[in-house]
Amino acid sequence: MRKVLLSFTCLTGFLLSNAQQKEGTIVFERKINMHKTITDEQMRAMMPEFRTSKHLLLFSDSVSVYKAIPEDEAPDPFAGGGGGPRMTMRFGNDGGDLYKNFGQSKSVLTSELGGKNFLVVDSIKPQPWKLSMETKQILGQNCHKATRKMPAPQMSMRVMTMGGPGSATTKDTTVQKPVAAKEMEVVAWFADNIVSPVGPESYGQLPGVILELDIDNGRTVYTAKEIKATVDAKELKEPKKGKVVTQEEYRKLMMQMMQNQGGPAMFRRSDN
Repeated sequence: MRKVLLSFTCLTGFLLSNAQQKEGTIVFERKINMHKTITDEQMRAMMPEFRTSKHLLLFSDSVSVYKAIPEDEAPDPFAGGGGGPRMTMRFGNDGGDLYKNFGQSKSVLTSELGGKNFLVVDSIKPQPWKLSMETKQILGQNCHKATRKMPAPQMSMRVMTMGGPGSATTKDTTVQKPVAAKEMEVVAWFADNIVSPVGPESYGQLPGVILELDIDNGRTVYTAKEIKATVDAKELKEPKKGKVVTQEEYRKLMMQMMQNQGGPAMFRRSDN
């Protein structure tokens, strides 16, 4: 009987080990509450309350690539018309793919600026999560809750006001309003059976893949909509096309370009 119990225990452990998923492809929906992000009432009146987009997370047990899924060609609800302010919104890594290699503690963000390709290289920073025993089901996966506190993001705004038809008048106003230092809570739900430290954007470093992420009480919410147990290994290669720069170097290049060329208005934030 003792041998039978031992064999059963070993078999159960073997089956559980094999049942764990260590690679795959996940489709995420990102929903941003614009009215929470933008506090100015005049700006709120120019945009819908929510902005929704879809993103793809491809991963193995130690490497991931996160990218935006191109939206259908449609009128931009965030763009003004006529002589009013014209606005373009960018959030997170909308502009490129984010590659992460956890074994090397390395991240690479691909981006295009001024017609040139850049590789923004950085290290993967530690994320001090607090794990919970609370669970819930997401797409049939049992998930555990994890939370962490983070500084609230800083935000700057740039608005270009164009003259009416036939007018060459352009007013370019940059407004930077530091947000009072405060903390925000990030709530993640990670899958018990999908063993990889990955997640949407730069979030991760949990015992399983993050399938749902709530930043600042609904300001930005990522929700997994589809999970596949396969991934194309070719898609997980580190990007090599572009000039290698640090985050600080890229930030300076971007600010210089905005000042010299008077590019479109931009809202930028960071959740990491």
